Amino acid sequence: MSRISNNPISIPPEVKIEIQATGIQVKGPKGHLFQPVSTNLGLIEDNNTIRVEVKESTQENKALSGTVRSLISNMVKGVSVGFEKKLILVGVGYRAQINGNVLNLSLGYSHSINYPIPTDISVELPTQTEISIKGIDKQKVGQIAADIRSFRRPEPYKGKGVRYSDEIIKLKETKKK
Repeated sequence: MSRISNNPISIPPEVKIEIQATGIQVKGPKGHLFQPVSTNLGLIEDNNTIRVEVKESTQENKALSGTVRSLISNMVKGVSVGFEKKLILVGVGYRAQINGNVLNLSLGYSHSINYPIPTDISVELPTQTEISIKGIDKQKVGQIAADIRSFRRPEPYKGKGVRYSDEIIKLKETKKK
């Protein structure tokens, strides 16, 4: 059995949990999320904690129990605190702007890139070269950050491109004759 699924998930007082037959609904001050759960797994709620239990002991169910436990833990953290990813634009003339519900990126191409911002995600620009992506769904925040980064990945010779704020780029030495 997964060791992760043995750990109980503590629930803050401002978060409400509703266990349904098809999944679990988590409501908090920042919003609400729903996660479908397999019928082979059981969710037990007691004393402001939730535990994931395997009903039928198979290899697949044991592996799935740890994944479901991590997903529920991220849901609880998302609706109470939220998640944030920061991106940095490195390069001459690289900048970002927000026009309504569209993120406009100038990344050295002959055209600017317009990225539509989903309604449940907020994007802020502290400066023209910094992008802060915030939301309650960890997977969606990470996916949007990865999509924006994929427009111009950091190149290994000068380090120009879109990078995560905590990412370290190892620069290569230029070729010599």
